[in-house]
Amino acid sequence: MKFPILALWAGAALAAAPLHAQNPDWSQPQKPFRIYGNSWYVGTRGLSAILITSPQGHVLIDATTQDNAAQIEANIRRLGFRLKDIRVILNSHAHFDHAGAIARLASDSGAQVQASAAGAKALEAGGADPDDPQYGEAARFPPVPHVKVVGDGGTVRVGPIAVVAHYTPGHTPGSTSWTWRSCEKDRCLDLAYADSLTAYSRDGYRFSDDPQRVEDFRRSFATVAGLPCDLLITPHPGASGFLDKVAARDKGQRPDPLVDPGACRAYASPGAPARRMLDARLAKERGQP
Repeated sequence: MKFPILALWAGAALAAAPLHAQNPDWSQPQKPFRIYGNSWYVGTRGLSAILITSPQGHVLIDATTQDNAAQIEANIRRLGFRLKDIRVILNSHAHFDHAGAIARLASDSGAQVQASAAGAKALEAGGADPDDPQYGEAARFPPVPHVKVVGDGGTVRVGPIAVVAHYTPGHTPGSTSWTWRSCEKDRCLDLAYADSLTAYSRDGYRFSDDPQRVEDFRRSFATVAGLPCDLLITPHPGASGFLDKVAARDKGQRPDPLVDPGACRAYASPGAPARRMLDARLAKERGQP
């Protein structure tokens, strides 16, 4: 079975729609499962949340919407893990569909929340970030107090877990991709949680009015393309065909369709839908046909 990026984008477009519109898949339950080694999927059908576990404590990346908090907590418990063992919660970007439940998860677990510098500011403001292209249209969420800043290239450690931050601004100023290694027996893979790269905004916003932002966006495509990436996960699983690949794997397809060292390059390549979306948006803003 093949998973061409263009075919995937048709399903991902709704999942990545402007944040004032909510996709029903975002709250549809998904049975939690092992991704690889000590990495687990605990999100919904339409929104990812990733748990990385160790005997010394766990790391959670993203927490989906505020209304999904109980579902995410139940998924973690269903796998046999305790909320109180979550030591750190990380965020891809501070929109309500990825950060909405972080305040509750942090309160219920006692975990410390960490994010990029711009991401920390937006989390503490509950998503009210004037620098966000979707500011004014993106729904607010419960503010997250006392967010610790992780620098670009910084490593978050919990026991043997080491998660590296890669600043990938564009979708939001604080957008961050995360990488780590997970092992099964004597085989270790590089896992990448590559943030959204779509150029969505509120009505009237012009990316082309801020050349630095455009430059940052293009640099983020290059960063994602160069991530250590044997296995790609995205905040909206549909953007990378993640759950379809999991289903194929679980049906016995070999080689494992989840393992693809070229996935990050394809996700951020010049021909990828998100890259073409930005180019088309800039051309339209500049009055080009």
